[in-house]
Amino acid sequence: MREIVFDTETTGFKFSEGDRLVEIGCVELVNRVETGATFHAYFNPGRSMPKEAEAVHGLSDAFLADKPAFHTAIDDLLAFIGDSPLVAHNANFDFGFLNGELGACGRDAICLSRMVDTLAIARSRHPGAKHTLDALCVRFGIDRSRRVLHGALLDAQLLAQVYVELMGGRQIGFGLDATPTLVAEVVETVAPSRVRPPRQFSASAAELAVHAAFVGTLKDPLWGQSPT
Repeated sequence: MREIVFDTETTGFKFSEGDRLVEIGCVELVNRVETGATFHAYFNPGRSMPKEAEAVHGLSDAFLADKPAFHTAIDDLLAFIGDSPLVAHNANFDFGFLNGELGACGRDAICLSRMVDTLAIARSRHPGAKHTLDALCVRFGIDRSRRVLHGALLDAQLLAQVYVELMGGRQIGFGLDATPTLVAEVVETVAPSRVRPPRQFSASAAELAVHAAFVGTLKDPLWGQSPT
């Protein structure tokens, strides 16, 4: 089972009001295990960056000035995410910007049936608790020390760990209600071990002579006594 965990950074809250996507980070999971494959890109939004947004993610007009426009990375992005489910925190926000940018480039929107919202999952699993990414990292003991500012790839990597914990941890396939095929898929990815023949460690003639001499010095050994 392949899934993509992703996060975005933007110039504001609403694509419909002129805000734009400026960063996207994607992390690949297979059977809820990170494969190490990622996609990460910055984009020039074609507009100024509000100070409030820059304070959140640190992406300034100067930094984004030489970055490409979103449409230049569409093919690479779509090839990476493929037809996999897309996992995001408060996913309606991220899907809104991603589909907004795709629509602006004349591309089809990504179907919302592929959306997995970790915020909704967290609310259902832990009602009444805090459900921010930071709060969930604390709940599950996930190291977030590098998260000084929001960053799409770092946040996606943290969210991938949170998502795994929300879905029951890394023991996928070992529960009583798990799907057996998932276990088989994991096992098949492990390289088979090589069987080595047993080794023979025979004592040399010199070693046997030393051993016999030592045994000859023993006084009244147990194996030399008659049974009573």
